[in-house]
Amino acid sequence: MENVKVFSIIIAVFSVLSVESVGLKDLKTCNFGAVYNFGDSNSDTGGGSAAFWPAGKPCGETFFGRPVGRGCDGRLIIDFIAEQLGLPHLSPYLDSIGTSFRYGANFAIGGSTIRPQNESMSLNGVSPFSLDIQIVQFDQFKDRTGHFYNRSYPRHRRNLPRPEDFSKALYIFDIGQNDIAAGLRKKNDSAFRASVPDIVDQLAKAVQNLYEHGARTFWVHNTGPIGCLPVSLHYHDIKPEELDEQGCLKAQNAYSMEFNRQLKARVIKLREELPHAALTYVDIYAAKYELIGNAKKQGFVEAANICCGFHEDEIQVYCGHKQNINGTEIYAGSCENPSDFISWDGVHYTEAANRWVAHRIINGSFSDPPLPIKHACHIP
Repeated sequence: MENVKVFSIIIAVFSVLSVESVGLKDLKTCNFGAVYNFGDSNSDTGGGSAAFWPAGKPCGETFFGRPVGRGCDGRLIIDFIAEQLGLPHLSPYLDSIGTSFRYGANFAIGGSTIRPQNESMSLNGVSPFSLDIQIVQFDQFKDRTGHFYNRSYPRHRRNLPRPEDFSKALYIFDIGQNDIAAGLRKKNDSAFRASVPDIVDQLAKAVQNLYEHGARTFWVHNTGPIGCLPVSLHYHDIKPEELDEQGCLKAQNAYSMEFNRQLKARVIKLREELPHAALTYVDIYAAKYELIGNAKKQGFVEAANICCGFHEDEIQVYCGHKQNINGTEIYAGSCENPSDFISWDGVHYTEAANRWVAHRIINGSFSDPPLPIKHACHIP
């Protein structure tokens, strides 16, 4: 634990020095008029609920007081980003009721991958809305909203994005975890490693497509430590040698780290290919791993504990579901204090954990270049 503490201090000091080295004091705050997000359930604000089936109770209980399409008790990292930028929470692109797209749209869908998978939502939870489809949806969204904006009365424009805001918007990518999960399911290490270059290239193509249509500022999250997810730890017969110092599965985290290594290299290459783009690589893995390693110090219970769900004696009932076990109906409800937990349902983080991570990535401490998100439009 002392090593983790020292490492965290080194990161904090390095980040402060790095931010100062890029002349932060001389940079103007970016005026992001909108945010467009592409991703999976880590940033899905209701797209999955609109497309498939609604997220039910107890999701949303902490902040919203009701289910609002998020796989969490409250807000996600993307919600805290929007708040930091002074913008409303993003409306899902697929949500047709009471929706405003004035300040952006969210194309993220739970279960989505970067590379299309030959799987299905009903089989193993893989969404058909892979990143290439999300980009097609954005292209159509941009064309159609521009058409209607230019032909509508002013009062009809209030829920449509201003055409000039697309070039000044922040474009966020928070996707890749399900590509890694697919690789783990297939249990073929060499095949997964061989697929990673194509996976990151497809994300790069999405960035290039947006750039060609006028986008200039990109905020790219890497993927978190999948081997630390409690659902992984509860569903395996684990030997002590399979775990690292934080109690996470080393082999699974190796998949995440390899993906992240290649993703960062591809982002650096994109900076050369897209000279007018500001591309920020955000180390979500490091931020979440630091939280997991310091869970109790940061006021949380053990990181492997799950707030919502029933996971005892090899019986697994997911958050909000019911199951009859030996004649007794078990309801997998929420814990009493979700803010004490890092994991909401074994896969997704609680609002409290999301807030902790968001506040650290927003200030640039885990970014390359190490700029706060309000300065992400600048090219160092």
